[in-house]
Amino acid sequence: MKFLFDRDTWQELYDSLSKNKLRSILTMVGVWWGILLLIGLLGSARGIENSFNRLFGDFATNSVFIWGQSTSKPFKGFQEGKRVRLTLTDVKKIEENIKGIEFVVPRNQKMNLVVRNLLSGTFNVAGDYPLLDKVEKKKLIHGRFLNQNDINENKKSVVISEDIYKQLFEKDEEAIGEYIRINNINFQVIGIFEVNPFGGPSTDIHIPFTTFQQIYNQGENIGWMMITGKPEFDIKQIELDTKLLLKNLHRIHPQDNRAFGSFNLGKMFGKMTGFLTGMQFLTWFVGIATLIAGVFAIGNILLITVKERTKEIGVRRALGATPFEIKRQIVVEAVFLTLVAGLFGIISGGWILIAMDKFLGQGDDAVFVNASVSISVVFIALVILVILGTLIGLIPATKATSVKPIEALREE
Repeated sequence: MKFLFDRDTWQELYDSLSKNKLRSILTMVGVWWGILLLIGLLGSARGIENSFNRLFGDFATNSVFIWGQSTSKPFKGFQEGKRVRLTLTDVKKIEENIKGIEFVVPRNQKMNLVVRNLLSGTFNVAGDYPLLDKVEKKKLIHGRFLNQNDINENKKSVVISEDIYKQLFEKDEEAIGEYIRINNINFQVIGIFEVNPFGGPSTDIHIPFTTFQQIYNQGENIGWMMITGKPEFDIKQIELDTKLLLKNLHRIHPQDNRAFGSFNLGKMFGKMTGFLTGMQFLTWFVGIATLIAGVFAIGNILLITVKERTKEIGVRRALGATPFEIKRQIVVEAVFLTLVAGLFGIISGGWILIAMDKFLGQGDDAVFVNASVSISVVFIALVILVILGTLIGLIPATKATSVKPIEALREE
């Protein structure tokens, strides 16, 4: 490694490159563009992934929503068109019989007039259990979410969205502890949450599930359920198993595909994850292919340079330079060109990602969120450059040492 600190090595490198500066610069453009493309595309893919994760961040993504609809086939004495109503008993059966279940969250919901003083509006009122906060995390701004005590005592507690607060309360007015009227019943506000731009059925207001049962006379009926599977289990299979169990419980034809509606969040999440994985693979493929093309351009230019320096190489060989020393010098030139071009590409790519984050990464509807690449990716890119630069440099280096000194001295 001493030759890297030898002044003559770098002087010779400088002389070689400065003889044709334009050609040297154009040679580096291919590698610069390749690494710029790699950094830019990888950063963009990460930005899209971050945006996607922000949308789904409050949800247990290995989840499925299931609700009852109407049958499409007659079965066991029941005619087509029978209305299917899910119940709390169904929830218990699913928990007991379906493998891979982590949570089953029953939910109810109705549109209702909500009044406070002279202000009012019609909003979605949901009856929920505290468990909802584990599978659909609420971003609380003030107060708390529902707890088990609210359920056990059928409390008139309510958690409202930030939008509801803005419609029913004055700006900066304290809402926690105040009352709003739902179905002509006073409910005390215990929490305010920020609405997620992505979600299942729209929910503006949460009250205890047991309280919802009482005031709307729901009994054991539920509107829908949110089922979350354990990470190691396939949510698509859980959905199929759950629907089959529900068909048996409600005496529905096994081939009836209309009796239960569903929305598989895990399936959708899996598709998006697959898309992002494919995008990253394509990015690496395109980036590395472009890098290889750029490095080959450097190899071709060095071959031309070696041809121009044939007499110089012959003189060095005649003065005692070994073939290894000649090869080493050519390889150093190749690695130097690829590294410098690569570093400029990394810096340029970083500027592009900064600009992308500034102009396209701000706000709730941002397409790219924190578009960036990790240090490990930059390090891998540099290692690839060094390896490619070394390999491509061996081609002109071998060509340089294949000429005998006496023949090189005769070269005009």
